[in-house]
Amino acid sequence: MDITWDMFVETEVPKDELIISRTDLNGIITYANETFAHISGYEPEELIGKPHNILRHPDMPKRVFKELWDTIKAGNIWSGYVKNMRKDRGYYWVYAEVSGVYKNGKLVEYKSMRSWVPKEKRIEMQNLYDKIRLEDRENVRGVSYLDVDTYEKFIQKSQELGISPEKLLKNLLEK
Repeated sequence: MDITWDMFVETEVPKDELIISRTDLNGIITYANETFAHISGYEPEELIGKPHNILRHPDMPKRVFKELWDTIKAGNIWSGYVKNMRKDRGYYWVYAEVSGVYKNGKLVEYKSMRSWVPKEKRIEMQNLYDKIRLEDRENVRGVSYLDVDTYEKFIQKSQELGISPEKLLKNLLEK
């Protein structure tokens, strides 16, 4: 179980910008444009050599990525909506088009171009992905509100125990 406190800050991709990246055939990033780095919160050199799935947000159903890989490995173009996680654990939504790059008829890498998603579509996709994760028995998202006194006691207890609030909550829920 992953519990986090800082996943609710959204960064919106500018309408007039494209996020572009390339990966090798195993999904390792070989190129990241400045927009990609800026929106994801990484420096370009932090992205190069890393698996593209370092951006995978836990709200994304596994079946979406299976479909993506099945589609591009079959030589087709995949397109769809993706919620990515920033380095600071915030998030951003993109419309992605992923396809193969061929040299002399041989697949050598994959490229991805990602763009802005309207707010209504982000809400629609969040609801759809929540439903898919539930259907597939994957982790589901939950939000809880605490009164200030309870929150302060909780934070104080985690400090007394020398563990993060996330770990304390996980420990409590596993009992």
